[in-house]
Amino acid sequence: MFDLNKRGIPGTMIATTAFTQAYEAQAEVLGFAPSVVYVPHPIQNRTDDEIRSLADKALEEILDSLTN
Repeated sequence: MFDLNKRGIPGTMIATTAFTQAYEAQAEVLGFAPSVVYVPHPIQNRTDDEIRSLADKALEEILDSLTN
C-alpha cells in the first residue's frame, strides 16, 4: 500500500474486525495509516453466498475510500 500511495494510485486494505488492533499498531510503527475497510470476522468458514453478501455490504465504503 505504501508504494501505491507514493505513486498516487488509490488503494484500500480490506480486513476483518479481528485485525483492528494489529492494523493500528502497525500503522503507528510504520508511520503510515493506509485506508482500511473492515468486514465481520471470521471469513474462512463462510459460504460463497455469505462472502458475496459481505462484499456487497462493504462495496460502497470501499469505493468511497478509493475515491476520497
